[in-house]
Amino acid sequence: MEHHQPILFNPIHFELDMPPTDYAQFVVDVLARMTHESGTIDQSILRRAIGLASSYLLTDTSTNSEGGITSWQTGFNQIADVVVVLHHRDELELETFNEASKACSECWSVAATWRGLEDCRQGVREVAGKLKNLLDEPNRRTYKGHKVYTPNSS
Repeated sequence: MEHHQPILFNPIHFELDMPPTDYAQFVVDVLARMTHESGTIDQSILRRAIGLASSYLLTDTSTNSEGGITSWQTGFNQIADVVVVLHHRDELELETFNEASKACSECWSVAATWRGLEDCRQGVREVAGKLKNLLDEPNRRTYKGHKVYTPNSS
């Protein structure tokens, strides 16, 4: 019986025969389509776009080894900025805040797990800092009096 070695690859250098993904462009497209059609931000759609952050972290960096980290970080920051604006308008839904917090946790895990993505942790820190600033004083564990998603709290 022949023994085969597992095939290992570094996703940051694995080139697929397809165009690279771009989370920043995806975020711009989703927001433009939303605001053009209704003039408002549909937070259920926004939550789906936020929920894709960790997937885009992998695909942006694996399909575009030169610019993938930048496109992902730009997209993640853009979507966090929308969350901050919704907060300042007093329109941010708890569910949307929780989805953004969960995305930070997932992206942190991906960045810590995949070789070559360590630099992405700084981008996660930036977004997490923006979210943390929205939490209630003094404990920073609630948003408008409601408990929020934190890693290991499910």
